[in-house]
Amino acid sequence: MRAMIIRKPGDYSVFEAADMPEPTAGKGQVRIKVKATSINPLELKIREGLVAAGPDYPAILNADVGGIIDQVGEGVSHFEVGDAVIGCAGGLKGNQGALANFMLADERLITHAPTNLALEEASVLPLVFMTAWTALVERCNIQNGEKVLIHGGTGGVGHVAIQLAKSRGAEVYTTVSSDEKAAIAKSLGADEVINYKKEAVEDYVQRLTDGKGFSVVFDTVGGKSLDDSFAAASIKGQVVSINTRSTHDLSLMHGKSLTLHVVFRALPLLTGLGIESERARLAALVQLVEKGQLKPLIAAKSFGIHQVAAAHEYLESGKAKGKILLTHQGI
Repeated sequence: MRAMIIRKPGDYSVFEAADMPEPTAGKGQVRIKVKATSINPLELKIREGLVAAGPDYPAILNADVGGIIDQVGEGVSHFEVGDAVIGCAGGLKGNQGALANFMLADERLITHAPTNLALEEASVLPLVFMTAWTALVERCNIQNGEKVLIHGGTGGVGHVAIQLAKSRGAEVYTTVSSDEKAAIAKSLGADEVINYKKEAVEDYVQRLTDGKGFSVVFDTVGGKSLDDSFAAASIKGQVVSINTRSTHDLSLMHGKSLTLHVVFRALPLLTGLGIESERARLAALVQLVEKGQLKPLIAAKSFGIHQVAAAHEYLESGKAKGKILLTHQGI
């Protein structure tokens, strides 16, 4: 089969098209004929060698996948040849990813694609949805009427987090960096949008919460955004972050008696821990899509899989809003 591979860490130029052995579905696995995938920040870090979590070299990256099952292994009970599926199922240690004609997937890591959304569009959702679900539902257990602040409301995880929080009845607030992004966040259901370049944390906390702070703050950005999260949280509030490879003064966190949750969504694939719960998370994704409560925000530029280097550059540029779609063409 044809695939886009990397043989070593590096810049965009490390991607190359290559012939790779065609995989065969083993016990508990299916083989997916890939139709689409999406770029996540983790893939940038793996490509650069900043996170040692990728497959063995030559490595095929990308966890998200949407495609059609064309082979079913022994013991598979939930899927048949011809099923349209999505999932977050590879591109990490021990599991090659979706930048290829075919991808193997543990059947516990995929689900039947939603019926009311194009398969290609649905393929961008698994990793970001399960990240938001783990953060807001499993860790913070957000409740109806709770004030939830989401940093980065038009990012891959952020745009899903807005919709997920709204589906659970929360009052949703989000930070963005421009009027254009503010309009997008509003269209996704945010009750109030904050331009963090124009309004300081203490000012919007006073304006929106009478100075009390938000009971849940979801940091999807990292760096200074995590410090802002501590400042924006209420006393005994919860802060959850997906980007904590940085150093911070925890004095404010201590003074408010905050709870800090850190989410690293790749762990089920890397360790096998919690893998049995992935199907339920994916089922929640499909349910929300089919109820009309969740839709993907697709970036303005899409790419063929053979253009993955350009897609990485686009994501790193900061110009992309939402998820970057890669369709299966041109390998």
